[in-house]
Amino acid sequence: MKSSTLQRQVMHFFIPLGFAVFILAKLIHSHIWVPRKIQLHFRKQGIEGPEHRPIVGNSLDIRDLSARALSKPMLLSHDILSRVVPFYHTTSALYGKNFLFWFGNKPRLAVYDKDIIKDALLNTNGAIERTKVNPSAKVLLGDGLIALAGGEKWALHRRMANQAFKSNWGWIPEIVASTDQMLEKWETERGGKEEFELEVSKEVHLLTADILSRTAFGSSFEEGKQIFENQEKLMALTSLAFRSIYIPGFRFLPTRKNLERWRLEKKVHESIRRLMEMNGKREENSRNLLSLMMSTYKNQDGKEERLRPDEVIDECKTFYVAGKETSGNFMSWALLCLAMHPEWQIKAREEVTRVLKNNKAPTAEDLNELKTIMLITNETLRLYPPIVMLTRETTRDIRLGKIDVLAGTELFLSQIAVHRDPEIWGSDANDFNPSRFNEPKKHLASSFPFGLGPRFCVGQSLALVEAKVGLAMIIKNYSFEVSPTYVHAPMHLMTLRPQYGVQLRFRKIPS
Repeated sequence: MKSSTLQRQVMHFFIPLGFAVFILAKLIHSHIWVPRKIQLHFRKQGIEGPEHRPIVGNSLDIRDLSARALSKPMLLSHDILSRVVPFYHTTSALYGKNFLFWFGNKPRLAVYDKDIIKDALLNTNGAIERTKVNPSAKVLLGDGLIALAGGEKWALHRRMANQAFKSNWGWIPEIVASTDQMLEKWETERGGKEEFELEVSKEVHLLTADILSRTAFGSSFEEGKQIFENQEKLMALTSLAFRSIYIPGFRFLPTRKNLERWRLEKKVHESIRRLMEMNGKREENSRNLLSLMMSTYKNQDGKEERLRPDEVIDECKTFYVAGKETSGNFMSWALLCLAMHPEWQIKAREEVTRVLKNNKAPTAEDLNELKTIMLITNETLRLYPPIVMLTRETTRDIRLGKIDVLAGTELFLSQIAVHRDPEIWGSDANDFNPSRFNEPKKHLASSFPFGLGPRFCVGQSLALVEAKVGLAMIIKNYSFEVSPTYVHAPMHLMTLRPQYGVQLRFRKIPS
C-alpha cells in the first residue's frame, strides 16, 4: 500500500517535471539553438548582422530607432534614408549592405544586390513567395491581393484585377472632374488673395479618395468616400501590426482597439455589400471597379470564372491602401519636389501650356505628350517610393547570387536604398534630377517603385494617370514654393508619407 502511494507521489512529481523540461528544451531549441545555427550558416558566407535575442530578436532595436528618428524633423533634403528606415541605415553601415537580422525568431536577410533582388522578384518556380501578412492586418486587407501570399487563389484574384484595371484610360474624365472640383475649392479658399497657403498632402489625399471613389463605385462615389474614411481609421489602428511581433490569439481578445477594429470592419463590410446589391441595378455603373470585379471573365482555358461576394469585398478594401493612400503620398512628394526645384516646375508648365491649349481638359492622347511630367513622376518615385521595401520568403533552400539562403528566410528588399545606389545613379543619387530618366534603364532592379515580376502593382498605370492629370492641371493654374512653415519629416507608416503634411505657398497664374 505504501509502495503504490509512493509511486503515485513520484509520478505526480516527475510527470510535471518532465513536461516542464520538455517545454524548456523546445524553447531553447527554437529560441536559441535554431537562430544560432542560422546565424552560423550565413556567417560562413560572410554575411554578418546584430546578435539574435531570444523571443524578440531585433524588434526592440527597430522600434527604438524608429521612435528616435520620428521624434525630430530633418533638414530639407532628399537624403532621407536615416529617418525613413533608421534600422536599415544604421545596421548596413555596421555590417555591410547585405546583412542578417531578426524579427522575433524569423530571420530576415536584407538584400542590396540588384541582381539578387531581380531574381527574387521575378521568381516563378515557387521557391520564393510573398511574405504572409501579419494576421492582425486581416481587418484592413481581408484576403485581397496585397494579403494573399500566392497559390491559385492569388492567381485568380490577379487575373480578375488585371481585367478590371484595363479600363485605366477610360477613367480620365472622372480624374479630370475630381481635379477640377479640387481646384474650384482652392479658388474659393483663395478669396481673391494673390498668395495663399495649403497643406497639399491633405488636399491630394482628398483628391485621390474622390478619384478612387468615382472609379471604384461609380455613381455611388459619395458613399464610397465613407468606406475609405473608415478604412483610413482602420489603417491607423492596424499599422502597428506590420511592425509588431504577432502574439497568437491576441487579435481575438476584446481589447479597446480590437473592439474598434471589429466595429469599423463590420461597417466597411456592410457598406460594400450594400453597394454591390445596388450596383447591378444601374447601367451607368457598368465600368466602375466594383462592377468589373463582380463580372465574369474567361480564363486562358476558355472557362468562366468570377470572385465570390466576400472576395470582391476584400478587393474593395485593398483599393484604399493600394490606390488612395499610395497615390496621395506620391502626389504630395511630387508637389514638394517641384516646389523645391522651381526650374523643373517652369519646364513642366511650359510643356503643359503647350499641350493643353485654351483651357483644354487632359485626354489620353495629351498625357502621352507630357514627357517632362513623366520624367518628374519617375524621379519622384525613385526618391520617394510609396512602398519603401518589399518582403519575400523562401519556401525551400535556394541559391541567390553567391548566397545559399535557407528555407523560411524572409528577404528584405529595400527600394528606397537601391534607388539611391551611387553605382547605379552616380554621385548625385540623392539629388532631384528628372533628366536622368532620359537615359535607358541601367538595370531592371535599379528602380522598382511598383515592384517587379508577376506581383508588380496592378494599379500602377492608374496611379501614374492620376498623377499626370493632377500635376498637369495644378501646374497650369498655379506656381508654388515651399512654405516657411513646412517641416521636412518623411516617415514610413505602411507607406512613405509626410509626418506633418506638406505646406506650400501658391500663386494664381493669369489665364
